[in-house]
Amino acid sequence: MSSIGSKFWNAGSIPLIEPQFLGSIVSAASDIAVVVSHDGIVLSVLVNDNQPSYGKLGHWEGRPVQEFLTAESTEKLARVLAANAKGEQLRHAVELNHRDNAEWQFPIRYSFHPIGKNGELLMLGRDLRLIAETQQQLVQVQIALERGYEARREFDARYRTLMANVRDPVVFITVAEGRIRDLNNLAAAVLGASRDELIGAAFAQEFKDRRRGEFVESLLNLAIADSTSGIAVQTRRSRRRVVLHPGVFRAGGERMLLCRIETEEAGSPVADNFSQNLTALFEGAPDAMAFTDPKGIIESANDAFLDLAGATYPADVKGRSLADYLARGQIDLGVLIENATRSGQMRLYSTRMTNEFGTVLPVEISATYLNHRATPSIGFVIRDAGRLEALRRSNAPQEGEPSPSYNVAELVGSATLKEIVAETADVVEKICIETAVELTRNNRVAAAEMLGLSRQSLYVKLHECQRKLTERPAAAARGGADAAQAGDLVSADVGLSLRRGFVRRGG
Repeated sequence: MSSIGSKFWNAGSIPLIEPQFLGSIVSAASDIAVVVSHDGIVLSVLVNDNQPSYGKLGHWEGRPVQEFLTAESTEKLARVLAANAKGEQLRHAVELNHRDNAEWQFPIRYSFHPIGKNGELLMLGRDLRLIAETQQQLVQVQIALERGYEARREFDARYRTLMANVRDPVVFITVAEGRIRDLNNLAAAVLGASRDELIGAAFAQEFKDRRRGEFVESLLNLAIADSTSGIAVQTRRSRRRVVLHPGVFRAGGERMLLCRIETEEAGSPVADNFSQNLTALFEGAPDAMAFTDPKGIIESANDAFLDLAGATYPADVKGRSLADYLARGQIDLGVLIENATRSGQMRLYSTRMTNEFGTVLPVEISATYLNHRATPSIGFVIRDAGRLEALRRSNAPQEGEPSPSYNVAELVGSATLKEIVAETADVVEKICIETAVELTRNNRVAAAEMLGLSRQSLYVKLHECQRKLTERPAAAARGGADAAQAGDLVSADVGLSLRRGFVRRGG
């Protein structure tokens, strides 16, 4: 600083500043400026124009400044005023927390400057709210990190305990690199090496005649297909034959394979062969098979079911309701589930199935209720009845088997053609209505929808059938015993037609 400037400031030129400029200079030099007397009475308050959040503080003037400070800040200010009264030089800034009407609190760092002979102090303050908020955020982040570390340690402990106590050998493999990410001690023993030695090694190299890319791709395809079968391989170190059952999941943006290793010691050869035979039958059966939960939601299905449904992958049908593929939807599904649950199984149920492309196919369905576990399931076997109907129509009656046309022909002469047709139609109609009512457990609305009738029409036909079958037609008056025999022949004819598939009963 030049000598001219030193003389300028030492000469006491600050009071030469015009009063109209002094307030703006002081308020601009600080966020808030407060002039207090020696006993702490607020004489004046100036607020920086860039800090509108403070509002109007004119009500502070003429009141003790302690009224606008928190309890701990009141003690700090009392020490400053006592030091100022003794004439001590105030060099250190003090942080004070303000309050206004018990709602407004904010921290201010004040520097104190004596400005009068009577002990007046000029308090120039800087707002510390931004710093306080930053510190609070840092504290919250630190607390969140500590909680995250604690949760991670707890998760890691559970994971290690599970890996150590699970009875199956399991291996985690990265899909991108095909390397072992982690495995338990049982898997290390099966592969014939230590756990530390196997972590990070290529999984395909632990088996004979396996290439990394092709091997990982085959495991991934098997996991996506959600197949119950595995891949039979032989370990390179221990020369053991094992079966790998892969599953795929995503963690941290990376796809992982969880491979369960099944050894020959895991179960008896008989049980293993039986399980393999059941799996092969389910996957290769010509008839469609599906397992659902008690509400009819598909849990698994074989390739034949995918063909009937017009689906490409098991994932396309898994999680959907079986009613989505039945022509009468929930009506058919309700009948199947209710009868299977009540009696344990439903032997045969004829209906139509609609695939993804809208094609309608006649099918025959049998259902079995499987309650061998805590969560029961229902197994469905579905057969395409289109080819069966064609075969039935093409096959002539065997020798010695009564012909339907022959039995009806015996009625000629005992009744008129109109009476014969009416009698036969009444019997068929009665049996169809009885079957629908039985399948729906006397649910008239569902039975009417199954028969394609309105509820009122069903009630009318029920009364008509009852009336016509209790009152013998005119043929009974003519023929007596012959008419009764004719009625028996008609019933036998209808029963034969029922056995041949004209009307299918369930259960």
